[in-house]
Amino acid sequence: MGTLDGLPPLRTVIAEHGLSARKSLGQNFLLDLNLTAKIARQAGDLSGSDVLEVGPGPGGLTRGLLAEGARRVLAIEKDARCLPALAQIAEAYPGRLEVLNADALQVDPTAHLEAPIRVVANLPYNVGTELLTRWLEPAEWPPFWQSLTLMFQREVAERIVAQPGGKAYGRLAILSQWRTEPRIVMDLPPEAFTPPPKVRSAVVHLTRLEEPRFPAPAKMLGRVVAAAFNQRRKMLRAALKGVAPDIEDKLRAAGIEPTERAEQVSLERFCALARTLEEG
Repeated sequence: MGTLDGLPPLRTVIAEHGLSARKSLGQNFLLDLNLTAKIARQAGDLSGSDVLEVGPGPGGLTRGLLAEGARRVLAIEKDARCLPALAQIAEAYPGRLEVLNADALQVDPTAHLEAPIRVVANLPYNVGTELLTRWLEPAEWPPFWQSLTLMFQREVAERIVAQPGGKAYGRLAILSQWRTEPRIVMDLPPEAFTPPPKVRSAVVHLTRLEEPRFPAPAKMLGRVVAAAFNQRRKMLRAALKGVAPDIEDKLRAAGIEPTERAEQVSLERFCALARTLEEG
C-alpha cells in the first residue's frame, strides 16, 4: 500500500533498517502516518516556521512535519541506526531536512534554525521532562521557540496542566503555567506504538507567553518551588525554613498561611512569595 509522500510505509522502513526500539534510549516508535500527521497539525500552521524535532527515530513525525509544510526541520537523533531512514526522507524533501546525530541535551538548536521556530517531538521518555524544563527555564525570556508540541506519558502531561489541590500539581505545573499556556491536545493508546508502552501517552501544546503570567524573579521562584515540593507533605513553614529565617512572616505577606502545604498554593501566590523573598 502506497503512502502520500511516496516513501515506504514505516513498518517497511523499520524492517529494512533493523530498527527495533531500544528501551535504553527511551524509544517507542509511532507507525501510523495518519497519527503522526495529526500530531504535526497540533502545532498549527508550520508553513512559515522552522521546526526542531528531538528523537525522530524512523521519521514518522518528521514526514508529517514536512508534509504539513514546515519550512525546514532540524531532527536530532542520538541513535545512529536511524540515520539511513532519515537520509531517505531528506532526499525526498531536498534542502528541508537537516539531521544531527547527537544528544539533544548537548546541542544548541539556534545555530541551525531561523525564527520563527516551533518544537514538535515525540520525546524519548528518559529525557522528556529534562528537555522541557530546559526549554522553560532560560535566563532570557521570551525563548528561541514560539510553541512546544510534545508527546509525554499521560501522567507527565497531567502534571504539566495540573491545578492546585491535587497530587499531580507540582514544580512542572508551576514552571509550565508561569510562562506558557499549556493544553493537552491528543491522547494516544499504547497500541499506537511499537513496542506498546505500559502507559498511555498524550500530546501537550504549550504556547509561550511574551511575558510571564505574574511578575517574579525566576531564580527565587525556582528555589522556592523546588524547596516547597521536595517536601510536599510538610507545612510550608517547615518545608521553606531553609529559604529565609523569617519565613512565616514572608508567607503571610504573600497571602499564604504558614500551615498550608505546597499543593494548596496557586501559581500567583508562589510568585508573590518569590517577590517578597527577593525584596528581603
